[in-house]
Amino acid sequence: MRGRIMKGIGGFYYVHCGAPDNETAAAGEVYECRAKGIFRRDNRRPLVGDEVEMDVLDAEKKTGNISSLLPRRSELIRPAVANVDQALVIFAITQPKPNFNLLDRFLIMMAQQELDSIICFNKADMDEEGIGREYRRIYGDCGCRTVEVSAKTGEGIVALKEMLKGKITAVAGPSGVGKSSLINCLQTDIVMETGEISARIQRGKHTTRHSELIALDGDTYILDTPGFSSLGLFGLEKGELAAYYPEFAGYEAGCRFAGCSHIGERLCGIKDAVEAGEISRMRYENYCLLYQELDYIQSKGGSKNAGQKKESQIVRKNGRDR
Repeated sequence: MRGRIMKGIGGFYYVHCGAPDNETAAAGEVYECRAKGIFRRDNRRPLVGDEVEMDVLDAEKKTGNISSLLPRRSELIRPAVANVDQALVIFAITQPKPNFNLLDRFLIMMAQQELDSIICFNKADMDEEGIGREYRRIYGDCGCRTVEVSAKTGEGIVALKEMLKGKITAVAGPSGVGKSSLINCLQTDIVMETGEISARIQRGKHTTRHSELIALDGDTYILDTPGFSSLGLFGLEKGELAAYYPEFAGYEAGCRFAGCSHIGERLCGIKDAVEAGEISRMRYENYCLLYQELDYIQSKGGSKNAGQKKESQIVRKNGRDR
């Protein structure tokens, strides 16, 4: 029998065997499986997201053994998952206010791993000033797909589901943005804990502690990953940073000097575009902060750290999958 690994805990793998002809992925069954010893001997480890073949041991108790791993389209090192097609990062419009420096770091990390990103701004029901539209404009200008939703009222959920359809999407976001509530809106069976924001620390009371694949409709899955509060920039030179700000590209011809850092130079097309309001000042200021961070790391001899780079890269099979 074939299936997909939804979760791995304590040496057990939970394999979802769905029926592709059914409209609802939940119509399938989940088997608790062990991996055969051959994987350890070959130094291979099943990952969440893997498509596998398994032998059923007890159909009534839903137990089995994973006998083989099918070829992977992709393999993400951190978190250790397989066959992801795209990433969805969730930030709240307010309560807590979005940390755009953290958002930019996430987008860079996903771009390094050749994954397209969707930015979801949650809590639209609390957006009395309409600031969410401005956030979407800023990140739309840099080529990102964006959506504004409310897990509380259901606003934007249909549009978000359409973006996820037919894909395996890794879902991430800092604590307190309503990630669990939003995931509950996307699935038929509510299985995740939710909690109110702690007024004192502005963080969610419930956090995801392991990666878990959740079946939606048909061949649509979301991969819930632990929340994050900080991200390093691994394996990136300061001179490469501007390439991860795609809105800069149309203005670099205005830079007088080759290799312009877009920070200290007097004649710079990027700086002129910021002053003219054609490039978001907030995005530019984040670029400057990240550039300075990379400059400091490189001055200490820490650029292109092989170990860090290995942890942040994605291994693609048979070329880039799209």
